[in-house]
Amino acid sequence: MTFLWSVFTKPWSTLPGDTLGGLVSGLGFTGAEIPVRDTAYVTPAEAVRLLPEFTARLRAEGVEVISVASDLREPVFAACREAGVPMIRVMAELGPDGYAASVRRARRRLEDAAPLAEGYGVQVGVQPHHGRYVSSALGVMDLLDGLPVQHFRVIWDAAHDALAGDDPRITLPLVAERLGIVNLKNAIHKRTEPAGEAVGGHWKPWFVPGSEGLADWSAALGQLAELGFTGPVCLSGQYSDPGVPVEKRLVADLAAARGAAGAV
Repeated sequence: MTFLWSVFTKPWSTLPGDTLGGLVSGLGFTGAEIPVRDTAYVTPAEAVRLLPEFTARLRAEGVEVISVASDLREPVFAACREAGVPMIRVMAELGPDGYAASVRRARRRLEDAAPLAEGYGVQVGVQPHHGRYVSSALGVMDLLDGLPVQHFRVIWDAAHDALAGDDPRITLPLVAERLGIVNLKNAIHKRTEPAGEAVGGHWKPWFVPGSEGLADWSAALGQLAELGFTGPVCLSGQYSDPGVPVEKRLVADLAAARGAAGAV
């Protein structure tokens, strides 16, 4: 099955569009998610001015921008419409006031963004994330319940699905009606200090190449084939060990993912 194989360009977030486009296409990708953040080349404050030309530079290199990782301010929606970017990816952060209050707050923000999503024709994609966020795909589905499907989508993430203890053969069918983008990365739990005689010890997620972690990419890609999903599949380029260049790991992971999907 053939997907729009994409990459999150966070590792090269300060590069201009023409340089980034050549790098991404040279790695074998035809799609990209780009950060629109204060630390990136395109910032939210400058998005209306910079994003259309930035995306045009990537398209000239054969790379389509599938989404931006940003926030839900109106200038970001306006910039995406002007640039032809279909989606803004966000996460639902949890605050010190607890899960229930945080989810209510996140829901209000999404409801406030609904007129912008409809008016500008730009979707909002919500991704689960381990730690201080809504961490499961089903939690995101609950968060989005009742919001228009055509405007609010789920970004399913292989690593965070596995870290939440879930199975793609269960979660992907359950989010299928809202599935917008599939993120591929992988992770394990790594002990951060010797546990000694203490029970449990301290553990943290450690992001690894696709073949080495808790997430079963083959099961996920097989499930996508069963669902008939033809949307973007985005490799996140997140690896905790800096000892190998991210570009080298991405080339290997893209080959593994294409092979698992039966792509030529």
